[in-house]
Amino acid sequence: MRNESQTERIDTVVIGAGQAGLSVGYHLSQRGVPFVILDANERIGDQWRRRWDSLRLFTPAQFAGLDGMTFPAPPHSFPTKDEMGNFLEHYARTFKLPVLSSTRVERVSRHGDGFLVIAGTRRFEARNVVVAMANYQRPRVPSFAKELDPRIVQIHSYDYRNPAQLRDGDVLVVGAGNSGAEIALETSRAHKTWMSGRDVGHVPFDVDGLAARLFLFRLVLRVLFHRILTIATPFGRAMRPKVLHIGGPLVRTKPRDLDTAGVRRVPRVAGVQNGLPILDDGRVLDVKNVVWCTGFHPGFSWLDLPVFGPDGDPAHERGIVTSHPGLYFVGLHFLYAFSSTMIHGVGRDAERIASHVAARASRIAEPPAVASSAA
Repeated sequence: MRNESQTERIDTVVIGAGQAGLSVGYHLSQRGVPFVILDANERIGDQWRRRWDSLRLFTPAQFAGLDGMTFPAPPHSFPTKDEMGNFLEHYARTFKLPVLSSTRVERVSRHGDGFLVIAGTRRFEARNVVVAMANYQRPRVPSFAKELDPRIVQIHSYDYRNPAQLRDGDVLVVGAGNSGAEIALETSRAHKTWMSGRDVGHVPFDVDGLAARLFLFRLVLRVLFHRILTIATPFGRAMRPKVLHIGGPLVRTKPRDLDTAGVRRVPRVAGVQNGLPILDDGRVLDVKNVVWCTGFHPGFSWLDLPVFGPDGDPAHERGIVTSHPGLYFVGLHFLYAFSSTMIHGVGRDAERIASHVAARASRIAEPPAVASSAA
């Protein structure tokens, strides 16, 4: 039996068993690199199952598969969040990927020429560490949220499941991105709903329409998001800062959908007055519920390495941290392309990182050259 305090040595530790981590695992296994995937969730796919009940993917099943496996659903259907979670679990099982669930990484630090990874009572020494996680790990709410009347129900989109969690009365959804718009549309069926935040724009077609399913998705996902909006093109380099710090457009929900549902769109929430939210224009909203769709902190505080830039984002070159050989990122927003954090786009980044890890292992394993002596 393994000693709980014993250090385990392995070539590569992958942190995270979502689509990014499993994609990296698939490509590492194809190259014969010894690795383990550590994940804090009890089951593979729980990060999807935890999301709100009515969530469906924005993209049809034909773009929801991972390298080596198509998504088991009609190609033009939109999988639910539970179907996506189950697919990830099936993917890991099919390719026999070594995932250690319920194993939360607490610290990663430099250790000799490699890294020390601490996860509860387990310790791993690894030549390589791949952080396979997106930039959103810890819910973020404004500091003034604690000043709201305690009788107001406050919930972050991370914990929101359905309107049954809310009390009777008006709802304020703070944040007008995709999560905010979809949740506002749902709560408006039984509650007077306000949605605050700037207009983020929207894709100019109906994602559920026939034209989108037949050819627009392929054009947008495979060409625009995957090949044009990349760090290799001037257009992509110009767009990247905006995508990283402002966010993308509405995909499924359109402004007309919100208007038809009676969602009242209002300016940004500026603070709290007498226990109630006050808007930029001075209006005070007497609401009984606030749903914070205000994004996430990166959640990389456990990474004890100086790899973050002034903006808090990891400094890397297409996922390779050149300042710390052996450290990699996969799954970050716009790591290489707009599609880098999308299911259909993560495989390209994962394959590149796995190839780099395998090549590094080969270089380290090569015996030193012996110089021939002159006669």
